[in-house]
Amino acid sequence: MKKIPMRMCVNCQQMYPKKELIRIVKRASDGVIVIDKNGKISGKGAYICHNKECIRAVIKDNKLERHLGNKIPDEIYKELEELLIE
Repeated sequence: MKKIPMRMCVNCQQMYPKKELIRIVKRASDGVIVIDKNGKISGKGAYICHNKECIRAVIKDNKLERHLGNKIPDEIYKELEELLIE
């Protein structure tokens, strides 16, 4: 049996399989913050579960900014809001 990597949601602090979470990463090469759809970009990452309340709380409380130590571009928040609609 293969081990499944687990990661913690920044908001609810629950552990989930890595592939089930949304990863926001501050790239190591240039410090730009992007949504990592494949989970392969190197850098400091933050994970959010697909729970609508968690996504809303992360946007409202600036939890990503505190976790990544950088200002989050508005485009990232817009992409997260689009995920709420889906």
